[in-house]
Amino acid sequence: MADGRKTNGGHKSAGRKPKAVEQKLIEKLSPLDESAFKMLKRNIDKGEKWAIELFFKYKYGMPKQSIEQTNVNYNQDLTEDDIKLISKALHEKY
Repeated sequence: MADGRKTNGGHKSAGRKPKAVEQKLIEKLSPLDESAFKMLKRNIDKGEKWAIELFFKYKYGMPKQSIEQTNVNYNQDLTEDDIKLISKALHEKY
């Protein structure tokens, strides 16, 4: 009896393309490198925000994202007044 593996995965063409296909695309685009860099420079010089952001994202990476921690641990039962106070603080914050 078959174990059903054929029905387990996604479509056979799904997922990352083979390295050879990726390499062919890189080779095909390589002659455009100089033009692309000139256009990027031109748009940076014009002050285009998207071009400046693109440059910095590739040069220095994305900025580190931080999440403000607002959790408070309570080791006691909350009173009705505590719940109202917390609810009010959350509504003001968010």
